Amino acid sequence: MTGAGFVLNNEMDDFAAKPGTANQFGLVQGENNAVAPGKRMLSAMTPTVVANPDGTLRMVTGTPGGGTIITTVFQTISNVLDYGMNVVDAVNAPRIHHQHLPDQIYFEPAGLAPESVAQLQAMGHTLVERTGMSGDAQVIIVDGELLKAWSDPRRGGQAIGY
Repeated sequence: MTGAGFVLNNEMDDFAAKPGTANQFGLVQGENNAVAPGKRMLSAMTPTVVANPDGTLRMVTGTPGGGTIITTVFQTISNVLDYGMNVVDAVNAPRIHHQHLPDQIYFEPAGLAPESVAQLQAMGHTLVERTGMSGDAQVIIVDGELLKAWSDPRRGGQAIGY
C-alpha cells in the first residue's frame, strides 16, 4: 500500500530477512537482497513461453517451488525439447536439484542411476534422495491444432480444458 510502509503480497520471504541465514527453502542470501524500502526482491519466478523457430507457440510452463523453480522449469522444457517426451512424461519425470547452499545434490527416486550416484559421491558430492521435492509444474504444449496440458502430480493438481 502506497504510503503505508508495508507491502501487500506474499513475497517477503524472497527477501533476505537475515542475510547469511537460510530461509524456509534452505536458500542463503546476502546483503544485496536484504529488506529495504523501495527494493524489488530476488525471485526465482520463471513463467516461460517457448516458441518454435518460426515464432509460433510451442509450449508454456511454470511452477511454484521456491529454490527449485528454475531447475523444475528447465528440466520440464529439456524433457520436451531435448528428449522428445510428451507432456505427461516430461512433467512426471524424476528431477534433480542443486542450489549451491547447502552444497547437496537432491534427486528423486529413479532420478539418477545408482552408478551416477556412486560416481558423484566418489568425486566428493553429497547426494540426498528425496521424494516429491521439486515444484508443481504446469505445462501446455501446442501440437498442431491441439493443446495438450498436464499438471504435476507431486501436489495433486489437474489440467482441465474446454
